[in-house]
Amino acid sequence: MDTLNQILAGLMTRYQQRVSDVNKIISALTDKGIINELSDIENDHIAFRTIGEPQLGIQSLEKIFLHHGYVAKGDFYFEHKKINARWYAPPEESLPRIFISELRVNDFPDSIQQIIRSFTDEVKSDPVDQLDLDNAAQVDEFLHSPLWRTPSWNEYSTLAEVSEYASWTIYNKYYLNHFTISVHNLPAPYNTLEVFNDFLVDIGVTLNSAGGYIKTSRDGLLKQSSSVSKMIEATFADGAVHQISGSYVEFAERKVLAEFTNLPAGEIQREHRRDGFETANADKIFESTYSSQTSKDKSDKD
Repeated sequence: MDTLNQILAGLMTRYQQRVSDVNKIISALTDKGIINELSDIENDHIAFRTIGEPQLGIQSLEKIFLHHGYVAKGDFYFEHKKINARWYAPPEESLPRIFISELRVNDFPDSIQQIIRSFTDEVKSDPVDQLDLDNAAQVDEFLHSPLWRTPSWNEYSTLAEVSEYASWTIYNKYYLNHFTISVHNLPAPYNTLEVFNDFLVDIGVTLNSAGGYIKTSRDGLLKQSSSVSKMIEATFADGAVHQISGSYVEFAERKVLAEFTNLPAGEIQREHRRDGFETANADKIFESTYSSQTSKDKSDKD
């Protein structure tokens, strides 16, 4: 478990450095006395984006987490975005769930497939198979290292025209896409997404409006919102420098299941709340890195 904790800590360290909204939110929560420190926040889940090729994608990246006790729980398909996804339950309730998605490369026109594979074909075999999964430093380095060459601005732009998920992943590699604050475990009244979203807007966090500011599951028990991705300065292979989408922060409220609503608040654990994910919610959360959302937030660049 120590190795897994080190891997997760490494992911969060670099993620905080890349996403200014994380420290903005943590500082504001601390200043208001809602929390004392970052560790007071429950991380609902973390998410990765991958390219669905035989030597890459979900089947590759998941090996790291399955090795450390995570269990695959459910699959999702996002038809319009041409994406598959799978989520994993952690070996301990204190750890975040994991959500891994992958681009369905074969669903794109041949010209786009050729661009994508000009990168992924540089990876000749599953890179995770070469790792010592019990070596936290080695796994951490892998998760923050490029798997293929840096794209040119033209390659990036061409991909973005048909799939902003594709362009994001080709440039950003396996960098952590987002972490998620479990809003329901914060002190009242900040333990509802409606109040917490107001708090976020008040401190200057721009929220993803795709599908509404709050995305609600069909059963009404899972509510999610997210910040709009912060822009990062990206240098491309041809020397061009542009602002592109980096990562973002998600917020989740998981309501208590009907059979446990009579439990005292102090006795409610993760197992008593709505688990898993919802395709319609996740579909709109993906758009936190899309230009339709990032174009609304021109301030506070990373």
